[in-house]
Amino acid sequence: MQIEKIIPYFVIALAMSLGYACNNDDDAPPPVDPGSNEAANRWISAVMNEVYFWLDDIRTPIADTSDPEDYFESLLNRPTDRFSAIFPDYDELIGSLTGVTLEAGYEFTLFRAAPGSDDVIAEISYVKKMSPASSAGLVRGDIITQINGTTLTVDNFRDLLGQIDQPHTITYRSFNETADAYEDRGELSLTPVQLVENPNFLDTVYTIDNEKIGYVVYHYFNPGPAIGATAYDDEMDEIFGSFRSAGINHLIIDFRYNGGGFVSSAINLASLVAPGVTDQNVFSKTRYNDFLMQFEELQNVQNFFRTKAQNLGNTLSGNRVYILTSERTASASELIINGLRPYMDVFIIGDQTTGKNVGSIPFEDEDNPSNSYGILPIVTQSLNSLDESDYSEGFTPNIIALERTERLLPLGDVNELLLRTAIQQITGEAPSGRFEQLERLDIGSTLDRKINSGILIEDRISKIIKEKNLMLH
Repeated sequence: MQIEKIIPYFVIALAMSLGYACNNDDDAPPPVDPGSNEAANRWISAVMNEVYFWLDDIRTPIADTSDPEDYFESLLNRPTDRFSAIFPDYDELIGSLTGVTLEAGYEFTLFRAAPGSDDVIAEISYVKKMSPASSAGLVRGDIITQINGTTLTVDNFRDLLGQIDQPHTITYRSFNETADAYEDRGELSLTPVQLVENPNFLDTVYTIDNEKIGYVVYHYFNPGPAIGATAYDDEMDEIFGSFRSAGINHLIIDFRYNGGGFVSSAINLASLVAPGVTDQNVFSKTRYNDFLMQFEELQNVQNFFRTKAQNLGNTLSGNRVYILTSERTASASELIINGLRPYMDVFIIGDQTTGKNVGSIPFEDEDNPSNSYGILPIVTQSLNSLDESDYSEGFTPNIIALERTERLLPLGDVNELLLRTAIQQITGEAPSGRFEQLERLDIGSTLDRKINSGILIEDRISKIIKEKNLMLH
């Protein structure tokens, strides 16, 4: 798929100023080989020295002949900045941000096989629709013990994870409900494809004890399968339209695997939830570094809700929405929580969220085609309509419910841990089933390796600069 450039006007504007337009010929550095590390690092330095959110705390760089990834890292305000990143291929970065990746279509979490054991098991968290993994019959809760014939251990699992974007085999077990035990399924071969993931994973309506409950699983914030497309946002509008037609009076939004994405999609979803909001109500505010804030167009940037006929807010009992979270719930998911809080009761069930109240913009070197690097520096801080942004340590759940403490049931199963906890909170009725408690330590996930994990993409700024023709000097 041809990926369009995500923010061309911003980068063009910057290219006219970053290290070049603001220098006269006498001050310009001597030319270097366009394909050299020095050329890439000059560009990195120029961008970072104008847009980096922690501009006053940018570090002294290492030699400009260094590897660009090391050079970029040397500038960052660590440990405060946990999220800025550099990628060797800008086009691959953009593809991943829009949900296009080379993969077999399954995500999993890793645990020690037993307390004190060095062996590791991988439990499948979810399988993506129309993927090789789905076609092969893998399901949530399957247990992987080997990749390419090698048993997963605490020493090798990171290396083995690096092999699953190529043709590979897994050795796995599935749970047999009738036998109440796991069964060996042998070895399965999987071939990755360029997969376009729809973030709208699941939606349904439950009627339990005369309560009508809408449930939606949303895996990342993305308006559509290509830059400029809105198919996924439009589909979310349809989901909420069906909830409204069904007359739901409770809403559960599942962000447990949602690491973030585009602000525009966060605004779209929030506009379907908050009670009675229109395009006159502020959802969030955006703050930049002191250099960028000197420009009038960037001094009071506000993101407004949208007026939505499918809005559910006034129909929700107790003016409350239930959000399911994990430690990997981040960025745009947290932006939703923070942005809704001034308008309604946001009841969180799950685990402490990541704590990312800052946002990024992807950059490429448009003036130098020999430089393929893309950088994703932190450029913004997000606040809600009350100027609150105090979630850098994450949001604490109202009720703690950890997936790792039970065997995984299908998403949408009313006995699944997080969902049943929300339903119990709504109905006041405890589940009648018995659930085996597990003691497992989460040591990693394939989600941690995703480019769009922990990302908050500020797509609005490009429009501001395009409309205002802002030239930075």
